[in-house]
Amino acid sequence: MGRALSFRPKNIALALCKRGLGLTPRQRIVALIVGALVVTLLFGRGVYLWTFEAAIQEMRGNAHHRLDLYSASLEREIDKYANFPYVMGFDAAVMEMLSKPGDMALRQRANLYLERLNQRVGTLAVFVLDKPGRVIASSNWNKPDSFVGRDLSYRPYYQHAGIDHVERFYGIGTTNNEPGYFLSTSLHIGGEVKGTGVVKVSLEQLERSWSSAESPAILSDDHGVVVLSSVPAWKYSTLQPLDEAARQQIALAQQYNNRKLAPVGMAVRRVFDANSRIVYLPPVANNDASVFTTSGLFLAQTRMMPGTPWHLTVFSDLKKADDFAQMRAALGSLGMAFLWGLFLTFLQRQKHVRELVLARSALQRAHDELERKVIERTADLSAANERLQEEVEERSRAERTLREAQSGLVQAGKLAVLGQLSAGIAHELNQPLAALSTLSGNAVKYLERGDVQTASSNLDRIGPLVERMGHLTGQLKTFARKSTGGPRAVPLQKSIDNALYLLHHRLVKGMVNVAIDAREGDAQVWCDPNRLEQVLLNLIGNALDAMEEQENRRLEIRSYCEGDFVCLLIRDNGPGLSVDSLQHTFEPFYTTKAPGVGLGLGLAISAGIVRDFGGELKATNSPEGGAVFSLTIPAYKETRL
Repeated sequence: MGRALSFRPKNIALALCKRGLGLTPRQRIVALIVGALVVTLLFGRGVYLWTFEAAIQEMRGNAHHRLDLYSASLEREIDKYANFPYVMGFDAAVMEMLSKPGDMALRQRANLYLERLNQRVGTLAVFVLDKPGRVIASSNWNKPDSFVGRDLSYRPYYQHAGIDHVERFYGIGTTNNEPGYFLSTSLHIGGEVKGTGVVKVSLEQLERSWSSAESPAILSDDHGVVVLSSVPAWKYSTLQPLDEAARQQIALAQQYNNRKLAPVGMAVRRVFDANSRIVYLPPVANNDASVFTTSGLFLAQTRMMPGTPWHLTVFSDLKKADDFAQMRAALGSLGMAFLWGLFLTFLQRQKHVRELVLARSALQRAHDELERKVIERTADLSAANERLQEEVEERSRAERTLREAQSGLVQAGKLAVLGQLSAGIAHELNQPLAALSTLSGNAVKYLERGDVQTASSNLDRIGPLVERMGHLTGQLKTFARKSTGGPRAVPLQKSIDNALYLLHHRLVKGMVNVAIDAREGDAQVWCDPNRLEQVLLNLIGNALDAMEEQENRRLEIRSYCEGDFVCLLIRDNGPGLSVDSLQHTFEPFYTTKAPGVGLGLGLAISAGIVRDFGGELKATNSPEGGAVFSLTIPAYKETRL
């Protein structure tokens, strides 16, 4: 074995200095700096690539999860209607009509049956084709765009229909230009095909739910034509240019009703496997309704839908991964530069050690000077570190103060609402108190007379009055209690009832007609119930204020579910909001009330509370008159627990 090599930095530096590689001292310094710069850049590049690849792998996992969700929602939406083509084969009128196609009475019976079936299942259309492929009965038989009499034998859902098999097809209607998803099967008697039953359903609700997702998603057919998209501008575009054979096949089936089918402009930059790649996407027009309006690199994850030639694709923006990798690379380069600085400092120190042999006194002075500079720099760094810590502490204190102020402002808003309700609350309490005084006094007199039965009757009437007062004071105590702000499942109808209960006196006094339309009566929302009631009290109280000058006062409260949210509309029949009010409604200290009546903070606080819920509060004017405040709150789901 030869001598063991020592790779200590000291030995390397001395060897380079002794050999010199035929360079002058200045050239050696330049070469060392250039080499350090190259190594630093290469190291930064390596950190960038490693970080970027790790981020991509994580994004691929997240994209797989999104594909599972989108795929499940699509299959669930389609499977709701998968068995309806078979249903037509069990109706006697339909099958008898197929056996006797010339009988107009049977056709009319079949039309009426299909019309009722379409209304009950919520499809776009239900129709029956005879053996040659012509529509002989349809749910829209009495509409101007009726399918009855149309020859649809060119459609694949007719050509490929079979017994005990549901054929699936997406296309745009040639009659009403309405897109839809077609499900068809052969209608037969004893194995003999008599016709074809077809159900047309809409996937627009599913497409709208995709548009609210963070990452764009598309569904493309076997030709690469985008049939569903969270980005409207991509719909009926192609992922790649279509060849002539594909265009002819689409034209023969009239699948997209003469749409241009222009390419999206997607370019593949890198391929991981058959279902995962990095692509470039061009920008989307600014007037597009989607929030996706920028171009760049995206991770495209694709999955084939079971039982269909369709492909579901999710696009994940790589900008965040690129920014994070660049930041890591910059930090790595700075760290490497710092190490090179330490190494250069070490070489400088070794130079001073060698100079010490020749001139100890001069080297000592240089050493002292160097130590002084190091101490000064260390002191500067320590001072800077202390200042940074002080700034961090100050920022933390400011954030705590802000949170406390926000919480105090919300609590102050509650107390302000209670103050506005004080007159009504006093009235609500005075009535049962007066009744209690009268009943208790009468009970004493009846007991003195020996009329125990009448006294007992009076005492029995006292109980409900006490319970009524206890319920009112309990509501006030619950509302006034300072809330933690933590979300939980809250029945929306109960919160509405509580708010109306607290405003009962104002509603009765003002002779306000309250109309409640709760399509989802058992809907639950994910929020803090105490703060939700505060928002409802503010909105309903403002509506009552707006209707003071009206003779016939009407308050409408309507709720319905929309995707993952519950929407609540509160409408009055007051004068409505001016143009200026619509622009500044939710600004702090803005009010249209008389001076001294309120501070203009109620709606600003309410909007902030709803934003904390993850929802939104909007104000508009109703076409029928009056103001409408729409409250959108996330619906409760078991997965939130």
